[in-house]
Amino acid sequence: MSRRASEDILRPHGGYRRLLTFRVARLIYDVTVRFCERFVPRGSRTHDQMVQAARSGVQNIAEGSKAAGTSARSELKLTGVARASLEELRLDYEDFLRHRGRSPWERDDGRAGRLIESRPSTIDDFGAWIKRVRHETSPHDVAVWEIAANGSIVLIRVTSALLARQIAAQLASFEREGGFSERLHRARTRSSSWHPSAASRRA
Repeated sequence: MSRRASEDILRPHGGYRRLLTFRVARLIYDVTVRFCERFVPRGSRTHDQMVQAARSGVQNIAEGSKAAGTSARSELKLTGVARASLEELRLDYEDFLRHRGRSPWERDDGRAGRLIESRPSTIDDFGAWIKRVRHETSPHDVAVWEIAANGSIVLIRVTSALLARQIAAQLASFEREGGFSERLHRARTRSSSWHPSAASRRA
């Protein structure tokens, strides 16, 4: 089989580090680890669940990207698992706030908007945003844990929306190009049609 045919069979894959969803999910993981270290009892079920859900979001985006070369179905499934894991994490943050008499910020809250506009890429960027929010309000009106939990929810909402688009694009690609076996069949058909023995038989 020719190199061109092999390239046609294998879909683009493995470039997960360039995906915005991966980068934001990894930030969510870092923020969640720090959040749980500070505000959730170590060894508690909630602590472990939140960290694992955050990690699952990152890992499944990466694994889905790597699986894309040979299995569009696996890519779709793993990307869906990543989104579900982050939704589970969002519920944990919402429950954390609810159990302490707080509610998640509305989607049009200016503090949430400023976090999105700042496009944080590291946990230090996220921490700087928390400090700005604290500076804007009285320390007695809003606690660090409340800002951090709400900021995490904002990042999860953004990533979940991006993953929904990513899944839609993956599904469209699958419907357009087919799966691995279908691409393999097309490549073999092309290869045999150009093979010298095939040409001699036609002659």
